[in-house]
Amino acid sequence: MNLSIRKMEEADIESVQQVAVTSWHATYEGIIPKGTRDTFLAGAYSEDMLLRRLKGSHFFVAVVDAKVIGFANFSPVTDKGTMELAAIYILPEYQGMGVGTALLEAGKQINRNAAIYIHVEKENKQGTRFYEHKGFKKVEEFTEDFAGQQLQTVRMVLS
Repeated sequence: MNLSIRKMEEADIESVQQVAVTSWHATYEGIIPKGTRDTFLAGAYSEDMLLRRLKGSHFFVAVVDAKVIGFANFSPVTDKGTMELAAIYILPEYQGMGVGTALLEAGKQINRNAAIYIHVEKENKQGTRFYEHKGFKKVEEFTEDFAGQQLQTVRMVLS
């Protein structure tokens, strides 16, 4: 697999939207109702929102054979030396091949001293295992209202 990680460009928006829709439905099937997923995706991954995220955060894409197969979105480092990993999603057929690790490494390069925080839906066992394997530690667990759905969310940190 010829994988490369690079900063997202405006031309990648449609590909990022496709990865988001495919991976979100695969990840949250049976956890978050489809209508709620569709509503969230329409807002969070609209062209306008992706343009804002592109300009105001660190957004990386994973590319194989000129095809965007995953992405990660990190907030800028705060004055407290922290940043949030807002999203990391990979097409299901490319999961388990080191793509997530490569995207996480790209984020770590932003500032080696920054602590990285992530929110993971508790029922997302695959995501939780990935972050634990990468050294993230659970900070807290809380109930979150996600578009009318009560979700158990775990906040984790990589120091």
